[in-house]
Amino acid sequence: MKRCDPNTDAPNLWSFARDYLHAYLPKARSLSPKTIEAYRISLECFLGYLAEADHVDRAQVSFDHFDRQHLKGWLAWMAEERHYAPRTIGLRLSAIKAFLAYCSHEDVTLVALHQAAKVLRAPASPRTPIEYLTEPETRAVLAAFTGATAKSRRNRMLLILLYDTAARVSELTDLTLHDLALTPPGHVTLTGKGNKTRTVPLTDKTIAHLRVYLTEFHPNQTQLPATRPLFYSLHRGQPTPLSADTVAAMLKAAAHTARTTCPTVPEHIHCHMLRKTKAMDLYQQGIPLPIIMRLLGHENTSTTAAFYAFATLDMMRKAVNAATPAIATPTTQPLTEEALRALYSLR
Repeated sequence: MKRCDPNTDAPNLWSFARDYLHAYLPKARSLSPKTIEAYRISLECFLGYLAEADHVDRAQVSFDHFDRQHLKGWLAWMAEERHYAPRTIGLRLSAIKAFLAYCSHEDVTLVALHQAAKVLRAPASPRTPIEYLTEPETRAVLAAFTGATAKSRRNRMLLILLYDTAARVSELTDLTLHDLALTPPGHVTLTGKGNKTRTVPLTDKTIAHLRVYLTEFHPNQTQLPATRPLFYSLHRGQPTPLSADTVAAMLKAAAHTARTTCPTVPEHIHCHMLRKTKAMDLYQQGIPLPIIMRLLGHENTSTTAAFYAFATLDMMRKAVNAATPAIATPTTQPLTEEALRALYSLR
């Protein structure tokens, strides 16, 4: 269906943009309001560039301004005038490309614009090592809540499950009793981006923790509604799901306590770091990337691979040791790292 300006018969930018933001993204793509807002901000950023750099009034903006020359100028403007990080510029450009892809499918006269935009590249982001916790740091954080109070026991269970499932914090706070299955094979069903669900297995230790937790926080579970939140606080006597901010504060409090026994726990710890920690632990144990991809809910393998493009010093050391078998082995064998992990692991 063509949506054209009645005066020029040209495709109407504003009609396409509104349909894209208010119909296509939420209904056809099932994207979250937060994600849709990011697309809107990217479009607004481009409009802001046109107004500031080219003095184009919003009412005059048309698809003609989405040509290669304007887009290249916009990339330079974001880098040189706004000093945006390369990653931010890349996200903004990707959003505009996605919008033009939608428009080209809706109106064949816009295909050329999309093809010209497709070849544009944002400045490369500097690669930095992945932020994740070491095993001593992970143990300290997960053991920070002692279980002396009901709130402490709830918080400890939440952090254990957050790590064990590598869930996004929103996926964890959205969990209900219906999403949990503790009979073999024990698993949890997470609902991620775009309302897409995935099944994540649970370790035997986590299942044991959950059984104790359910007995205390969800007694007579079979008589409770399946939609009851797994982790909750009481509001006027009714269980209310925890917010992402509450979980973030919970993790920071755990980290603060953990530093008394493990001073290297990062000051800037955040929930996504636990997700990366679990994924990196699996990666270092030789789990193939496609399996880690499914665990994380990544649709594209390259998304997962980009996280783990850097070999850690420990991984490189193991590879070097494996490649130098001629060095004599000492007569007294220390415990291997694998044995140490088995002795002191919470997993």
